[in-house]
Amino acid sequence: MFKSGELGEELQALKSEASRLLNMHADDRLGAASNRSEALVEPIKAALRELGETLGEEEEHVERLIAERPIAALASAFALGVAIGFMLRRH
Repeated sequence: MFKSGELGEELQALKSEASRLLNMHADDRLGAASNRSEALVEPIKAALRELGETLGEEEEHVERLIAERPIAALASAFALGVAIGFMLRRH
């Protein structure tokens, strides 16, 4: 359930980390923040690259569907526009 010893240890660790950060010079804090942000750059770039590839594939699929059925696509776009218009009029 609740263990005060573990909570005390966590609080002590938090206190020492806060003390260390407050005692750092501004340049050191900037360097630490820079290192952390650089560590996040590659995973974010990879995720965005993958998202771009997926969107490109889906875009080609949608273009092919519209080219195969232009009347259905036009009717769907019109119906969606009417539905959005009704929803916006309510609010």
